[in-house]
Amino acid sequence: MSEVRIGAHTLGPDRPPFVIAEMSGNHNGDLGRALAIVDAIADAGAQAVKLQTYRPDTITIDVDGPAFRIGDGHSLWGGENLYKLYEKAHTPWEWHEPIFERARSRGLEAFSSPFDPTAVELLESLGAPAYKIASSEIVDLPLIDLCARTGKPLVISTGMASVAEIDAAVRTARDAGNDQLVVLGCTASYPASPSESNLRGLPVLAGVTGTLVGLSDHTPGIGAPLAAVALGAVAIEKHVTLARADGGVDSEFSLEPAELAALVTESHRAWEALGRPVIGPRESEKEGLRLRRSLYVVEDVRAGDEVTSSNVRSIRPAGGLAPAEITTVLGRTFRVDAAKGTALTWDLI
Repeated sequence: MSEVRIGAHTLGPDRPPFVIAEMSGNHNGDLGRALAIVDAIADAGAQAVKLQTYRPDTITIDVDGPAFRIGDGHSLWGGENLYKLYEKAHTPWEWHEPIFERARSRGLEAFSSPFDPTAVELLESLGAPAYKIASSEIVDLPLIDLCARTGKPLVISTGMASVAEIDAAVRTARDAGNDQLVVLGCTASYPASPSESNLRGLPVLAGVTGTLVGLSDHTPGIGAPLAAVALGAVAIEKHVTLARADGGVDSEFSLEPAELAALVTESHRAWEALGRPVIGPRESEKEGLRLRRSLYVVEDVRAGDEVTSSNVRSIRPAGGLAPAEITTVLGRTFRVDAAKGTALTWDLI
């Protein structure tokens, strides 16, 4: 697969990185804040805003007990009950339409991660241009099949997944007639350590899936995504908030608007810098080549004078013999008169 199209944007190795800004629960339960995040994403120059579409009851059940609590050792959500966490973090379904409308009015692609068939139904009614399969849902093959059968591109995160699970997800989508796939490397810890990103696995991921690849990143800052671009990532997903100091379920590993703008700018530069697999002078270096060192006559000489280190030196610009020829020409004699500033060539000695 060489290209995938999401809305008005084409993703591929010959295109700038597609930057997906994940709102997740950073709206903090306020639709006005959600719309302000959309505006900030657009102002930063990203190409897409992504939501998560679920209700607490469509992703878990209202039961308490060890199995329904996040482990106490979790750095952000330790000990939290799943139902209550999802209740706090979810994006109400009635917010989706105004968020999608604001995004489209600002030139953004708006899509989401559905977590059950009713979410797909809602997103289809809103004309979502793509579907994101969250890392935890990569094993939900019926959900992947349903999303794939819409004919929309699928962006699949692979956090926690084995090669066999990734292969099963990709095969399910293809068996449903959908080969518009982008598979994202991901470390599904929040926040994630850069040391666990294993970005060198991105070319391997591309090889085993035969798809375009990208990065869903939960590390601090923008270093990991920029490195990912150099390793073939055509899409980058990062969580975004208005200000980390405002708090919220995802704020600690989210970018602020200025950081998102830096990611957009620098990822484009990183992609541009990849260029072609060639070594040699660039077109822009022509003037630099002209100013390289070479051997020049540095004081007036007459025919018959000896070539010495006083009258011939390696200086800028180019035009004369290569500097390495100095040991060959020293001790010879000039055949003709030569003025200071004459490039030394073989016909002079």
